[in-house]
Amino acid sequence: MKLNQVLVTVFLSAATTIGSMWAYNKFVKKDTYYYQQAGADTGNQKLPANYANFDGVVGAVATTDFTQAAAATIPATVHIKTKAAAQVSNNLPRNSPFRDLFGDGFEDFFGDRSRTIPQQASGSGAIISEDGYIVTNNHVIDNASEINVTLSNKKTFKAKLVAADPSSDLAVIKIEAKGLPFLVYGNSDDVKVGQWVLAVGYPLNLETTVTAGIVSAKGRTLEINRRQSRTPIESFIQTDAAVNPGNSGGPLVTTDGRLIGINSAIASPTGTYAGYSFTIPVNIVKKIIADLMKFGTVQRAYLGINYAPDNLSDEVKKQQGIKEGEGVFVTGVTKDGGASSAGLKQGDFITKINGAAITSGADLVGQVAIYRPGDKIKITYIREGKEITTDILLKNSSGNTDVVKASVLDKLGADLETISKKEAADNSIKGGVKIKNIDDKGAFSKTRIEEGFIIIRVNGKEVMTTDELSKELEKAGSSNVKVEGVYPGYEGVYPYTIKLGSDN
Repeated sequence: MKLNQVLVTVFLSAATTIGSMWAYNKFVKKDTYYYQQAGADTGNQKLPANYANFDGVVGAVATTDFTQAAAATIPATVHIKTKAAAQVSNNLPRNSPFRDLFGDGFEDFFGDRSRTIPQQASGSGAIISEDGYIVTNNHVIDNASEINVTLSNKKTFKAKLVAADPSSDLAVIKIEAKGLPFLVYGNSDDVKVGQWVLAVGYPLNLETTVTAGIVSAKGRTLEINRRQSRTPIESFIQTDAAVNPGNSGGPLVTTDGRLIGINSAIASPTGTYAGYSFTIPVNIVKKIIADLMKFGTVQRAYLGINYAPDNLSDEVKKQQGIKEGEGVFVTGVTKDGGASSAGLKQGDFITKINGAAITSGADLVGQVAIYRPGDKIKITYIREGKEITTDILLKNSSGNTDVVKASVLDKLGADLETISKKEAADNSIKGGVKIKNIDDKGAFSKTRIEEGFIIIRVNGKEVMTTDELSKELEKAGSSNVKVEGVYPGYEGVYPYTIKLGSDN
């Protein structure tokens, strides 16, 4: 009797095991990971063929064998060559220790920006969709009159610029092709210090090159994007994977083949690799690229606060009344901003956003950068030793949640304001637009226009407001534009010619 019971038990166990294996093979093992095409609101795409070595399951490999990740990434990494003849300058100190992959002071992959940009320039890019969308750095295609893309199989294409964002140093370009291999997005928030990563690109005009290293730090800020934007986004992943001139815009991937960032900068006293490289996290990349593809410009969200910079000296902290504590110290709250409405005050320490730890300004910027105006987030802060969590409605730079449209005024590189009736009368003009705070990246920086100049005409048409200025510049397109105006305190009307940039 006992023997029969044992035999029945064995039979049932075997049948259960066989049934489980059959169900696994039929319904689980053959399941394919589906990739959401970047920028798309609906529809999925199957995992591209370049991931065939992963047997249909991305994430299954987590070893120090880099062969499968390299095999998946190389076909989706492109060589970008541009033609440009623009002159730009950079006011960064020559002895700056950081060098991006395209810039003076931050040695670029194309040359010294304090001189004329070479006629031929070179960088890398990552394919993010089967129909030809490619992400790269803004500084790779900036000022380019022609963009050429070469795939790893040597096929070449003319590329068109879709949109770019100097604040994050990201850009989207497009080639006319179908069925391309592309990279699957990972999650940069899950990246851990010490884990293996691979950098892929075309350094020093070599063919596709793969290097490996570890993540050596997260949440780094270098202030390199401030030279091209007054509101930079920086929260870099730092690695020791070898990156050199030509890697700019290329992918950083994990050993399971996922894209976790776009390579952007190196720290080097010589301009070539010296141990540290910096990558834009993919969570920021995904959001910025989706905005550029859907809206043509980034939908930038703001908390509505000012905060203490990282690494301030004890003396400065004492002078400014900045207390010691964990998190980011709030030095001020913008009127009508999201933080003000949520009850945050000067002196609070922000410690978490949607549960993610905030230990530095770079962490704060990196987390907010993945949201749009109108999104609600949970923010945790410390006030007088008490931890408080509340909801905040994020807003845009204008203090509302409206969709921000791309404007030709952004290309000018300056703050603009419509002058008052009194200022118009004082200068004996009907009205106009005053130029303030010219940066070193826009169209104005390439002319002799000085801050304080009041624009009164564009191509002979009167403009009295910023809206009228925008309309006339839109009509002019990418051709040379003649602007005329006055300088307060000086007689006469001064003409200048500006070029807004070429269409690719």
